[in-house]
Amino acid sequence: MKKFVILVGPTGSGKTGLSIQLAKHFGFEIINGDSVQVYKGLDIGSAKIKEVEKEGIIHHLIDIKDPQEPYSVFDFQRDVRMLIEHLERPFIVGGTGFYINAAISDFEFIEEKRDLDFDRAHDGISNDELYAKLIHLDPNVSIDPNNRRRVLRALEQALQGTPRSTKTKKNERLYQPLIIYLDVPKDELVKRLWLRLEKQIHDGFIDEVKQLRDQNIHLNMIGYREIDQYLSGEFTYDAMKEKVIKASKMLAKKQKTYFINQMKPLILDALSPTLLEDCIKHIKNYLEEN
Repeated sequence: MKKFVILVGPTGSGKTGLSIQLAKHFGFEIINGDSVQVYKGLDIGSAKIKEVEKEGIIHHLIDIKDPQEPYSVFDFQRDVRMLIEHLERPFIVGGTGFYINAAISDFEFIEEKRDLDFDRAHDGISNDELYAKLIHLDPNVSIDPNNRRRVLRALEQALQGTPRSTKTKKNERLYQPLIIYLDVPKDELVKRLWLRLEKQIHDGFIDEVKQLRDQNIHLNMIGYREIDQYLSGEFTYDAMKEKVIKASKMLAKKQKTYFINQMKPLILDALSPTLLEDCIKHIKNYLEEN
């Protein structure tokens, strides 16, 4: 099975700078694992790496879509798996845990695989009738009978000869990467979030949102959302900044919970003076394992 490394952590944990150092040391190519950085023009607000900061390291899945274009977790899953297979040394770096986990696990995204003709053919059938048909074909299935979308998908699978109840590997890992999580104490993280926001505003974050508004683009993303509301006069400049930090803190808390509980990473202290050396040691040992 192919070996590769994933570097994750909350917003402001220092993933970008460390990833460049590790990529240079091991010859990695970086795959973006941030769901916002795939979009063109969302540069300052997403803390997207600048060209000069890449130091020659190849980056994938950055600036591949316009903000108006959809790019789902299913699209990300497909694209990352393709890159994992084709790159000699892939290195996923980012903070969107569900996207990254979906790429390395056997997640099934029903909404992306549904046959709309199949759905329409069953429009006149009640949920109870659909569920009864499903149970007849797949008596061991475990599913909410009132979730019509899932019942339809499970019925479609059963009719195709691949009953949902037989999918024993659902949500299991397809790969066994080394996952490194950068942990930052709460107080330090809040300081970093404030420093980052002040720098983003200095660098033109508000103008970036204005340009999006000129195109009638209003994004429901941290920072973009609050600045858009500020520009609409919904609250003051200082209140806007407070709201960005509050939302960022909530996101960081969710990120930590998800990464640690769902992805079982190796946890390293982001403030450790030996962080780079520790990462190199762990990655080297992992790559050399039989």
